[in-house]
Amino acid sequence: MGAALSLLVALAATPVLSVQPDEILPDAALESRARDISQKLRCPVCQGENIDESNAPISRDLRLYVRERLVAGDSDAEVIDNVADRFGEFVLFEPRAAGANLILWLAAPLMGLVAALTAAGFLRGRSRAQESVAALEPEEQRRLDEIMRRP
Repeated sequence: MGAALSLLVALAATPVLSVQPDEILPDAALESRARDISQKLRCPVCQGENIDESNAPISRDLRLYVRERLVAGDSDAEVIDNVADRFGEFVLFEPRAAGANLILWLAAPLMGLVAALTAAGFLRGRSRAQESVAALEPEEQRRLDEIMRRP
């Protein structure tokens, strides 16, 4: 009973792939490349799934198109470029670092740098404020002590 339950849990944890038997290429190397490419392409309908996991008809068409292009001799990059040209950059899970996307690629590091500089400035200002409080003139210190003793 325990082994059957373990097997059931292991099967449930594996990703569900929607690749149909009639889509699989006879050449294992090409099929492996097709699977790798399919992991990088987003389903235009499902949006959160790659085309390898999606059951949408458009994903099946894209899987077949990817395999067709690989059999025709296209490189992985050429296949991805062709799909992106037909459907737009949206289908790429990893958008290209070029053009308008460059702003997105650079935004996070720039915001991190601004945050680090702001934090450093804030901490430096705090330490200066503490130094100025610690460095009271004797007359100021006497006056502060007098004020602090009042009821």
